[in-house]
Amino acid sequence: SGGLCHSYRESRWANQHTPPQFQGQTESVIKNLNLYKQTSWVFCNGRHDLNSDSNLALDYKNWLRKSCKDVEQLVSFICNPEVLLRGRYLIIFLLLSPVDTEKDPVFDIYKAFIKHTEEENIISVCESQSTYLKWRELIKEKCDSDIEHLSINELTLSEINGTIMTMGPFSQSSVRLLPSSGSSTVVLTQKDEDLLTALDVLCTNQCESVDDENSSEFHEFRKSVEKEFYRGGKVKWWNFYFCHKDKEKPFIKRDKYENVMKLIRSQWRDSNDMCVLLNLFHHPGCGGTTLAMHVMWDLRHEFRCAVLKDNSMPKTEVAIQVIKLMKLESEKPSPVLLLVDSKETDNPYDLVISIRKAAVEENFSVSADDAPNWKVIILNCVRSHSPKQQYRQHNQTQNQFITASLTPQEQKDFEKKLKELEETHDKPENFYSFMIMKNNFDQKYIDDLAHNTLENFDFSKKESELFAFLALLNTYVEESEISLSLCEDFLGMKFIRWREDSVLERMNPYSNLLIIDRIQESGGYEGLRILHQTIASACLAELERSCYKKVSEITMQMLHYDLFFSTFVVKNRLMRSIERMLIERQRKKDGDERELFSPLVHKIHNQQGRQTIQEIFVKASSRFVTSASIPQALARYLYINERDFPEALKWAEKAKDIKENPYTFDTIGQIHKSNLKSNMDREKQEKSHNPEDLDTNIKIAINGMKAFERAQQLADKEDEPQEEPPDDDSEDYPRKSYNVYGYVRMLEIAFLVFEILSKLPFFDEHNPMKKKYLQSFLRGNKLNTLCDEDNEITNWYVKIINEHERFLVKLKSDVKEIFDILNCYFAYIKGVCKFDSMNHQIVCDHFKKYVHLFCSTPEEMTKEKEHQSNLTLKLDVQEQKLFLEKNQADTFSGILQHLDKPAEKIEMVTECYAFLQKTGNQKQNSQMKINYILSNIVLYFLKPKSKHVKSYRFLSGLLSETLQEIGLCYHLPDPYYLALLLFWPSPTEENTEIGKYVTAIRKSSHKYLSKLFNKRSTIARLYLGKGEGLKRLVSKPKLDESFLPKMPRDTLAQLWWNGDIFKEKAIISRLHRVSGTIEQGAVYANYGQQKILVRPARLSGIRSGFSTEKVSFYIGFAINGPLAYDIKYEN
Repeated sequence: SGGLCHSYRESRWANQHTPPQFQGQTESVIKNLNLYKQTSWVFCNGRHDLNSDSNLALDYKNWLRKSCKDVEQLVSFICNPEVLLRGRYLIIFLLLSPVDTEKDPVFDIYKAFIKHTEEENIISVCESQSTYLKWRELIKEKCDSDIEHLSINELTLSEINGTIMTMGPFSQSSVRLLPSSGSSTVVLTQKDEDLLTALDVLCTNQCESVDDENSSEFHEFRKSVEKEFYRGGKVKWWNFYFCHKDKEKPFIKRDKYENVMKLIRSQWRDSNDMCVLLNLFHHPGCGGTTLAMHVMWDLRHEFRCAVLKDNSMPKTEVAIQVIKLMKLESEKPSPVLLLVDSKETDNPYDLVISIRKAAVEENFSVSADDAPNWKVIILNCVRSHSPKQQYRQHNQTQNQFITASLTPQEQKDFEKKLKELEETHDKPENFYSFMIMKNNFDQKYIDDLAHNTLENFDFSKKESELFAFLALLNTYVEESEISLSLCEDFLGMKFIRWREDSVLERMNPYSNLLIIDRIQESGGYEGLRILHQTIASACLAELERSCYKKVSEITMQMLHYDLFFSTFVVKNRLMRSIERMLIERQRKKDGDERELFSPLVHKIHNQQGRQTIQEIFVKASSRFVTSASIPQALARYLYINERDFPEALKWAEKAKDIKENPYTFDTIGQIHKSNLKSNMDREKQEKSHNPEDLDTNIKIAINGMKAFERAQQLADKEDEPQEEPPDDDSEDYPRKSYNVYGYVRMLEIAFLVFEILSKLPFFDEHNPMKKKYLQSFLRGNKLNTLCDEDNEITNWYVKIINEHERFLVKLKSDVKEIFDILNCYFAYIKGVCKFDSMNHQIVCDHFKKYVHLFCSTPEEMTKEKEHQSNLTLKLDVQEQKLFLEKNQADTFSGILQHLDKPAEKIEMVTECYAFLQKTGNQKQNSQMKINYILSNIVLYFLKPKSKHVKSYRFLSGLLSETLQEIGLCYHLPDPYYLALLLFWPSPTEENTEIGKYVTAIRKSSHKYLSKLFNKRSTIARLYLGKGEGLKRLVSKPKLDESFLPKMPRDTLAQLWWNGDIFKEKAIISRLHRVSGTIEQGAVYANYGQQKILVRPARLSGIRSGFSTEKVSFYIGFAINGPLAYDIKYEN
């Protein structure tokens, strides 16, 4: 305490470290110590503020023995080019006390640095002249070096500090302000801002300068910022500030500006959600992010505004910082507007969920008056190649789009802006990004620009080659660049400190199409890119047309250079860009599915075909040795496009060996499945059949089933978030959401096997008797006793089937088990996306095949009874069970799904259960009774006057009797779900037993359905209404009927998703609002003295702070317990 670090930390944040903490893998050290994001203060010889012997300062002898080695490793770490770019850092020795002997840790540290870096990278600063002279003499004597030209010794520290602070033509106000409650403002301290590492905070007084804005220096600064932006640089807050100050030259207001502004304000005012996601879909380079920042600039007095610096940061960390920004320096919350820049394939809902959780966990008390300001609005700018289609596919009340096309008014605004620029800038017609937009993205203008610039292109020159690499990268990878240091190394330039534009000079005549960007990653560095994606694309086309350079040649040439792939801090980003170029697939224009391959692979395939593609991927796999995505992408190409299954399998196995996850195993499974289908298609065309084909196909099917089963097991194990997301998914699955795809694919393979078997001569499905043989075999009967044909071919088939009997006989029961699991999934889990509905359709189609194969027709059952009259009762039971199986009503979840089906089927189902519950053993009978009760409830909703519907009293009595038999530890949650439906208290009547059923359903569902609940929400199929008996239950399909004639299903689904459905009169008039309390963050429904624990359907419905409050809500019944919807605070 009292030292320099202590003084620094009074106004700024610094993490306090020791040298041993810098040992280990470079990436881990950077991540764990928050290097680049926050200042790191490393204590190399003890600390005075920690009262322990291990932190005492050591004398030189002990320091040399105990600490010197760690410090030398620290210096080696700092000077590692993976950490700091060689030649682009400055080491300052600030000597506050004399160092006059070589036996001093400071001198040993100096010697360590000169071992690892050039001497001109080290500067010495001494306030005292005598300290400087002793230091200089010591270095001269021991290191044979004169540091006079690398020292500052005649200025005081305050003079040095003042000189540095005034460098540059402007300085911002040292006091930065944030909006707060009641139109007030609070100060954002530098220390607080240091802690918000994920956010670039926009203040209310952003850019307001303490300097003279009328000075020539400020005027030149303004011109340079404007020039950079209009040439193609990223927009800065300064651009809006200049236009704000100069009212006669406003910033161009895009056509969608007002729409986005209204969208934000309406969601702030009307939405019940604590965190709201708004999407702005836009073509790359059409001004989408600029529009979003323009809106944010104009809302900076109403919201606390911030831009997410790095979308790859852990969402939990971002959420914590967003909540911190919301409550900074104020007892009351302020609304936050967060701008996020993302790609089509990013999942923004992870951030929404994290912010909601962080808000709940924050323990911040929010009064009813402040609740509207306890809100985060995420403005998500999504780069999309089909923004209009994306907009149409989403809820349009929470989305907007902007395309590469100007309205007539926008074109006039750009014409006017050009005239303004002509007054202040030389040759604004060379501001090509601006001119592209002014010309309404005219392709001829862009093509002519590329043609004229590349007229004498010579690929043998390094400058031309580098430009071609940039054209390739910037065409196929958004937000890509090559660092200046890499460009310098590639061009063989010696770095000249403070002259970063020397690369641009070397890149003539292409430099008019290039710009230098500041990249935030890895502490920040400069990167070179082409001004606009359309220019890059036109240049690539021009190179192909005029120089006969195909994109495959440029790609291969880029992969050839070791320079781009050896260890280096900025090379990681370049390597990621090259990898993305090869594997990242765009979303199709007409849906959520993605294209089969990346645009680059599509292009090369169409031009040159397989050999070139394979050569590129083989080379790439040698460059990306730890990436499973490259061999995985090649495997996909080989099996989808080329049908070369053995070669595809080789590469898929290589991907799996690099990284075992659901996606790599899924690719292996997909190869086997496609191979099996291909074989079957070929065999259909052949006249004669070879039994060896059967053996081959069954072996392929077994391998495919194993791969999909393993993929599903790995997906089920992923309880914790992945340490890193998969680079690419095997098919078209949402990232980190493999869900139940493994089960679905296992079904697909099983039914291919059933199809193969049904084509065998002794199992022919068109012959009723032979079809019965197949059914009997798949139920476990020996083939030898079923098949009476005796010839060489048949015997060969029989031999092969007997060899695989264990797999084949188990297939029917495996398929039934998978159907039951998927039934639960679709009945109980909230669908996450279109992929769930697609899977549901696939499963339904396969179930029809299952019914056709295994569930006998009524006519077949009648014939069976005539032949075996002594087994009539047994056959009756079998007939009823087959009927239930056929109609997916033999499970609790299956019956529940009949809420969406016609009444006739559930009436017959209820009749079946009425018969079966009287015939089975006690264990079977309990489940039969449970299913019977549920079928009655479902039938009541669909056909209340049916003669098969039993009374509420009868069903309640039967359930009580069943619960007495099974107790509170039943292996399924089904009986306790019924207990919630039938025994839930009424406003006038308590039920003291209900609490134990709530506990029982939670325990049972967690045990039985935990795999399905993994990272997913359950859904309520039934809600608590206002009537008595069965009338007080309301089904979701019945509630939906009030809306479906008036609105599309997608819109209705969005109302349910965001909770706005509960504002509708049709809902309010039918559901009963229950009074309750929130205590310690838990929600209770109150009935007299009785309190029943319920779970909030949405975390954002609960204010943080653990305040005990009166609330009211609607009750929904899910398979894992009662849910509280639309929670409202009484105060």
